[in-house]
Formats: sequence, structure tokens, C-alpha cells
Amino acid sequence: MLLDVHSLPDDPTELKQIIATLSSSYQDKFHHLEEQVRLLRNEIFGRKSEKRLPPQDERQQRLFDEADGEVSEESSRSEDPKPIPVAPHQRRKAGRKPLPADLPRIEVIHDLPESEKQCACGTPLSRIGEEVCEKLDIIPAKVQVIRHIRYKYACKGCEGVESETPTVQIAPLPPQLIPKTMATAGLLAHIVVSKFEDALPFHRQSKQLARMGIDLPRATLCN
Repeated sequence: MLLDVHSLPDDPTELKQIIATLSSSYQDKFHHLEEQVRLLRNEIFGRKSEKRLPPQDERQQRLFDEADGEVSEESSRSEDPKPIPVAPHQRRKAGRKPLPADLPRIEVIHDLPESEKQCACGTPLSRIGEEVCEKLDIIPAKVQVIRHIRYKYACKGCEGVESETPTVQIAPLPPQLIPKTMATAGLLAHIVVSKFEDALPFHRQSKQLARMGIDLPRATLCN
């Protein structure tokens, strides 16, 4: 409500009435805004629940809950509990999972010295069994160099003069994923899997290869 100062009356009684009207109007707006702020704070900081009911419906909701509870109690009392037979079983002892059977095994025999294979009575000891304990071992990555050796051939008789073929003949290189590089399919697969499956950045891969004596800078791996 906007008032023109020049149009205000000079009568004090009318001015008081205008002030009272404005005060009541602004007070109502203040209470309305205060209520909106309270609801907004409750919405942001209040306790969240999937089932949200207005205050006037809470007693009605509890009424239905009580009814369901009474029905369930009456039905449970009316039905006679019958024993359920359970088949006998044995609990498995919790322990370490066995190592995969497809892993190669290397047997290391631990035997007694020959001097201890005789009883105090003089009878030689007889082996009655064995106890096996498996340990998991890992071999670090093996780096190797594959040398492609191509033999060259030439004719020492005519030195290729009487032939339309090149003077020197050589076997072709096998197909390469990236021509004119020293990377094999195994190296490229290792780089790609380490980067995109194991989330190993190129600079860390470069450090790993450096510990093996291989100089592959990060820029080369990126390329």
C-alpha cells in the first residue's frame, strides 16, 4: 500500500486511523512471512520421512495402526502354533577359502634328516602320512624382447641381373597393430588394461617400467 505524502489529511484522528490500518496490514504480512520461513526451515532441516502426515491426520493414522495390531494379535491367538520340522545339518566351519585348483603347483618336500628317522629302540621310522600346507606365491611381470630376424637372400651367380625380382629378397614382417613401433600386442594390451581397467595413470606405468629397466616416457604411452 503506497501513500502519497501530499494527499494525507491534516486531521490527527484520520492519520491515526491510517497508521492503525497500515500496522495491522503489515503485521499480517509479517506473520505470513514468518510462517513461510518456519515451514521452509522445517523442510530443509527437519526430520525426513517417506510417510508425512499433517498434524490433524496423525490420530487417524494411529487409529488404523491400532486396528491392524488388534487384528493381527487376535489372528495369532486363534491359530495354534505348529512345530516345523527342520532337517538335521552340520554347520561348516568358517575358514580360509581354498586356492583355485587350476593354479600350477610346485611341491617343496620337507623331510627329516636320515639321522632322525630311527626310533630310540633301534627300529627305523615308517612314513604314515603327510601334512600339506599351501602358500600363495606371485611372480612379478616378466619383460622380454622378441627379436624378429629376417634372412636376406641374393643370387651370387648373376647378382639379380637376369631376374625381374629385386636383387635382395627378404621375408616380410608379421602384421603389427601399430606399424613402425616396438610395441607388441601384449605390451599394448597391458597398457590399455592398466589404464582403463585398473585406473593406473600413464606416469605410474612409466615408473613401473623404469624399475624394470625399460625407458617408456609418459608421452610415448599417451601416443
